[in-house]
Amino acid sequence: MRPLLAAAAGFAATRVPAPRGARWERMNYRGEPVSLSGGVSAAAGALAGALAAPAPVRWAAVIAGSAGAAAGYIDDHEESRFATAKGLHGHLSSLAHGRVTTGVLKIAVIGIGAGAGAALLGQPDRKIGDWAVRCVAIAGTANLINLLDLRPGRALKATVLGAVIASRHASPVSAGLLGMIAGTIPSDLSGRTMLGDLGANAAGGVLGVALAAHPSRRVRAASAGAVTALILASEKVSFSRIIDQNPVLSTMDEWGR
Repeated sequence: MRPLLAAAAGFAATRVPAPRGARWERMNYRGEPVSLSGGVSAAAGALAGALAAPAPVRWAAVIAGSAGAAAGYIDDHEESRFATAKGLHGHLSSLAHGRVTTGVLKIAVIGIGAGAGAALLGQPDRKIGDWAVRCVAIAGTANLINLLDLRPGRALKATVLGAVIASRHASPVSAGLLGMIAGTIPSDLSGRTMLGDLGANAAGGVLGVALAAHPSRRVRAASAGAVTALILASEKVSFSRIIDQNPVLSTMDEWGR
C-alpha cells in the first residue's frame, strides 16, 4: 500500500503549478530556451513521494532531498553573486584561494543534509564508518544525477535505474521517485523543461537515501564507491562523449526525444 501511495503522491506533486517567467528560463545545449520549472516539479514529486515511506527513511529522504533542492536553487539562481569555477577540482581550488563558489556552497549544504540523513539511517548502530559510507552514497548520488542533467531525459532515466535497484529495500521511496518521473519526463524529453541543479540534486539526494538505506553493508559500500568513481571520472572524461560513442548507450539516451 505504501508504494502505491508514494507513487501517487510523487506524481500528484508534479501537477502543482511551478514558477515560470524569465527568471526561470535558460538556454539548453542547443541554444534553445528551456524552463527550469521542471526542477521544481521534480523536487516536489521526489519529496512528496518520500513522505509516504516509513521512518527513519522518510525523514532521511526529506532532509537530503530538501538540502539538495536548496543547494540547487543557489546554483541555478544565485551563481552571479559568487566566484565561478568548473568541476570539483576547480571549486576546491577556488576555495583554497579564498574564493567561495556556488559549488563550494553545494558541497557544504548537500554534505550537511547527507550527514543528517545518514545519521538517521544508521540508528541505533551509530558506527562512524557506516555513517561515512551512507553519507558518501547520499551526497555522491545527488551530485551524480546533477552531472547527468546535460541532455533531455538523461538524469531522469538514470534515476529510474537507481530507483529500480533500490526498490526491494526502499520501495516507497523508489515508487515515489518513479511517480515523480512519470509526471516530469514528458516535458523533459521534449525539451520544454529541464531539472536544473534544483531538481537534479533533490531527486539525487532522495535516490541516494534509498541506496544508503539498503541493509547490506556491501551494497551500501558498492553504491558509495560507484558514485564516487563516476564523479571522479567526470573530471577527466565527458559522459556525453562516451554515451554518443557507444551505440547501446546512445540509443538509450536518445529514446523518447
